[in-house]
Amino acid sequence: MSAPTTQRSSCRISVNGDDHEFDGPTHTNALDFLRGQGLIAAKEGCAEGECGACAILVARPDGDDGTRWTSVNSCLLPAAALDGQEVVTAEGLADGDRLHPVQEEMAVRGGSQCGFCTPGFICSMTAEYYRPERAADAAASNAPATGSASEGDHHCGPNGFDLHSLSGNLCRCTGYRPIRDAAYALGRPDSEDALAARRQRPAPAPRTTDLRTIDTPTGDVGRYRRPATLAEALEILRDEPESLVVAGATDWGVEVNIKGARAKSIIAIDRLHELRGIRWADDHVELGAAHTLSELDRELGGRIPLLGKLFPQFASRLIRNGATIGGNLGTGSPIGDTPPALLALEAALVLTSAGGSRIVPLADYFTGYRQTVRAADELITAIRIPLPLAPLTSFQKIAKRRFDDISSVAIGYAVSVEDGIIAKARLGLGGVAATPLRAKATEAELEGRPWSLETVHAAAETLAGEGTPMDDHRASAKYRTAMLRSSLERFYAEQVGATGGRNDKEEVAR
Repeated sequence: MSAPTTQRSSCRISVNGDDHEFDGPTHTNALDFLRGQGLIAAKEGCAEGECGACAILVARPDGDDGTRWTSVNSCLLPAAALDGQEVVTAEGLADGDRLHPVQEEMAVRGGSQCGFCTPGFICSMTAEYYRPERAADAAASNAPATGSASEGDHHCGPNGFDLHSLSGNLCRCTGYRPIRDAAYALGRPDSEDALAARRQRPAPAPRTTDLRTIDTPTGDVGRYRRPATLAEALEILRDEPESLVVAGATDWGVEVNIKGARAKSIIAIDRLHELRGIRWADDHVELGAAHTLSELDRELGGRIPLLGKLFPQFASRLIRNGATIGGNLGTGSPIGDTPPALLALEAALVLTSAGGSRIVPLADYFTGYRQTVRAADELITAIRIPLPLAPLTSFQKIAKRRFDDISSVAIGYAVSVEDGIIAKARLGLGGVAATPLRAKATEAELEGRPWSLETVHAAAETLAGEGTPMDDHRASAKYRTAMLRSSLERFYAEQVGATGGRNDKEEVAR
């Protein structure tokens, strides 16, 4: 049996270079904690992680020996999750009376009016300012164009600044052009930049935490634990199966803020090393369940193209910096963005308890609305994707906004074509039933048929009948059905165009 986590009465958090003590309540988020310390630049705008007014910087590992300044939504993150960690807020960026370069550019280019959202923008911009890959992106953005891509396909400025880093920050009065101008005016960090130099040293290691507090108004006892090992986490879950498992807290944080949800026992698993990393084998790739979506996107580097198409459409950079792939599956939501893509990839989940592990195909994982086969004492420890991968893939997300929105319908495609015949087709659907599901009738309709517009038209009618779509405030059942029908035709048009074959886009449109 592993050694238990030592209980402590408070957490220690480094904020702008100074140590601060946090002693609860355990449901307190990082934003409220920081404002309670007199650091009021970060604001609460939406309390759901959609506006970015609460953004802060956290030192996260970048390889074994480096640090990456990562922007996160402080309104969602439990303050206890920062035990032993380093945080920088907008107040901590200036060097005495000398503004940080991001602050300077925002000021001189008119990037702020009322100022409510400005500190959050500045923190997200600062994370991008220090992103190590920005120099390479600058070189790529200044290279001569080699294709016919439209201007809208390019989001990096001449200095390599990726505007997608601001997709989770909303401005209601300034307008985005001066903010973009400020972003594109940023140069490289100079040699005396302390935050740039900090990247060369390891990030703080995860600190084992066992914080027990009493909420004075209610008298409720709350306990927040960050176990040292997976074995310890599983033992706690075996003995206390009612405990709430939290990783990035991007879902749970909303429940706390909007619905007033409270948990007597929280187990934090986001920094457990056994649940992190990417492992390649001959016949599959295994993704650690506690890897964040941003980490997966960066470290996979496009090696799983379908996931590479999914990640930029998943919420915002601020959310992806905290959200984990296991957490998105653990909620059991029918409108989560990862399930349709993972279903198309025929992924399986590794479910682990103190008694051992089992592998469950994702297609068999969901049993009802927010219900799954995962037992109360089990954790999702990894996601396995079989190899080789299908050569034709796509992820289509239909939502009211292009970024930072919940999907009305999401479809993942993974198709193999051999000698003009569809050898294998896998389609994952979200938003059209009480659970994510495989479109098995459509798959059967496609397989063994010619890869042609005629085949696609016939199968599109079958796809339109998959699931049991409903009317809600995001979309009507009729609209969802129409999106399913047109999505297969869109997929065909995309693939035929990409492979240089005959492109029947006009006929598809008819």
